[in-house]
Amino acid sequence: MYDINSIFKEYGESFRENYILPIDSLKVMDSIEACRTSALDMHIEQCLACGHKKMSYNSCRNRHCPKCQNIAKEEWVDARKSELINTHYFHVVFTVPDLLNTLIFSNKKHLYNLLFKCVSETLTELSMDKKYLGAQIGITTVLHTWGQNLSFHPHIHCIVPGGGLLPSEKVFKHSRKKFFIPVKVLSRKFRGKFMHNLCLLLEKKRYHIF
Repeated sequence: MYDINSIFKEYGESFRENYILPIDSLKVMDSIEACRTSALDMHIEQCLACGHKKMSYNSCRNRHCPKCQNIAKEEWVDARKSELINTHYFHVVFTVPDLLNTLIFSNKKHLYNLLFKCVSETLTELSMDKKYLGAQIGITTVLHTWGQNLSFHPHIHCIVPGGGLLPSEKVFKHSRKKFFIPVKVLSRKFRGKFMHNLCLLLEKKRYHIF
């Protein structure tokens, strides 16, 4: 059965020869290829009762490595499950035009932060509007940077509860079963916020366009 580690080992070298990759991506590939191999040395575990020894290769501990992050992933999922409340939920996705991909790829840290900021403000501000809900909501947001065809495609997935707390009464108000904010309203709000803030940052010359 193939995993990321074995795929990189078999095809990684030819892939790197045919495509120009950023340094951080090359480092990730190197770490995953070396994970739990002799390249990272080994450690010995010994039973204090019987003296039995077990030798294991060290892990790369890279945050992108599925083997190293599997336990952390399961712990994160369990923590999110514990936060669920008794209501329905909505799945909302925000993305940006392909024309901005080069700019975002060259300025990931700042523009990913901007994406999260605009998504959060869009949902919280519109949900507070009495036309839609008039309540304060909570949001779980996750950044995805690649599409199904493995091309660069930054977008944010949001899990939004079907309701929120009324500001004055601290009582939970349920939304309609259908999403309480129309898609066109969400998209216009998000697009306006993102482009406005992006233009401000570009004016400050904090970005490099390649």
